Amino acid sequence: MSHASSSDMDVGLAMLFGALAVAGAAVMYLAVDAQLLAATGFAIAVAAGALAIGALHVYGA
Repeated sequence: MSHASSSDMDVGLAMLFGALAVAGAAVMYLAVDAQLLAATGFAIAVAAGALAIGALHVYGA
């Protein structure tokens, strides 16, 4: 049984937060010498990844 959705909010938010997580991981990778900047990139990547999964669960079917 399939169900139609009038909104693609789950996919859109998951893609947005997924891209933000990839950007945070890139900052972490590129900021090897600056420990604080690398840690900030890691925190952004983890938080955005968690928000992406949360968006799928909240707005998904």
